[in-house]
Order: sequence, then C-alpha cells, then structure tokens
Amino acid sequence: MKSPLLKLCVIAFCLLSTISFAQNQSLTALPSVLYLAKDKNIVETTGDSDNHKILMAAVKATDLEDVLGQSGPFTVFAPSDNAFAKFSKEELQKLFLLENRKELKSLLTYHIVAGNLSASKILRALCSGKGKTTFRTVQGTKINASFVGTDIVLTDSFGNTAKITEADAKQSNGVIHEIDSVILPSKL
Repeated sequence: MKSPLLKLCVIAFCLLSTISFAQNQSLTALPSVLYLAKDKNIVETTGDSDNHKILMAAVKATDLEDVLGQSGPFTVFAPSDNAFAKFSKEELQKLFLLENRKELKSLLTYHIVAGNLSASKILRALCSGKGKTTFRTVQGTKINASFVGTDIVLTDSFGNTAKITEADAKQSNGVIHEIDSVILPSKL
C-alpha cells in the first residue's frame, strides 16, 4: 500500500509535468509577465514586471542588479508587491533607509538560492525528503520547504510562511518563483 505522501508526490509531479508541457505549448495563456521572458535575465524580467516594483526597487537599492544580471544560475523566490504590502508603510520606509541597506540586502539574498531549482526539482527534493526539504540561500542561512496540501510552502526560522503562487518563470540566468509573502532571515 502506498503512503499518502507518496501519492501526493506522484500527483504533484504529474501536475507539474502537465503545467510545464502546457507552458511550452502556449505561453499566451499564462497570466504573468514573468513567463514571457526566457531570453531576458532575472533583473530585466523583474524590472519589466508590474507585480514586482518593490522587489526591483530593493534590488537597485542594494546594488544586487549586477549580481542578478550575471550568468548565474540563480533561483529567486520573488515576493510580489502584495507580499511586501503586508509590511506597514513605516516598516518598508525604514527598511529602505540608507543605514538599513545591510538588512535589506540580507532580506533579499535570503530569497535567492544558487543554482536552477525548477518546481520539479523542488518537488523531487520534497518527495525524497518525505514532504520536507531545505535550501541554503545566498544569504547563508537555510529556508525550509514543505507541502501544505498541494502547495509548496517556504518557511523561515521564525515560522513565517510563503506559498509559491507562480512557478518556473525560466530566465536566461535561472528561474523565478513568485511567492505570496516575504520570508525573513531575522526579525525586522
């Protein structure tokens, strides 16, 4: 008898394979600007996105444009503007102050993993890890990934979670996965 987790892994893998096939067949059916730019790098695509203005402002403020514009590959768990909107206006303003650039850079690099982690690679890691896995970020600490229902959810060391809402936006230098919350390497 197969375990429920194994069944979930098989179903999720089949679903991701179908989505990947559909993406390759018809990009026009996909809602995100992120999917339409395989020939662009992560910085170019993020800069073109109407849904990642705050993320792009943070990338520019911390001089990460040069790094994320290089060959990589990188995996970026990209918080949407709605994810950043969960912070108060004062928290965001404070984070962008010149004296807090180190903290802002730490926050951003916590959302980046070296290498190209497609959704299917994350799924395989989750399946082999019995529904849980960890990834070391460019910032130097780990983020946890797990299944919550059929969603892939990232969890920081404080228990904050972020669900991958759009996966596998392939770029010339890696992949972007949009997430619905900002995960934190430390308390703000």
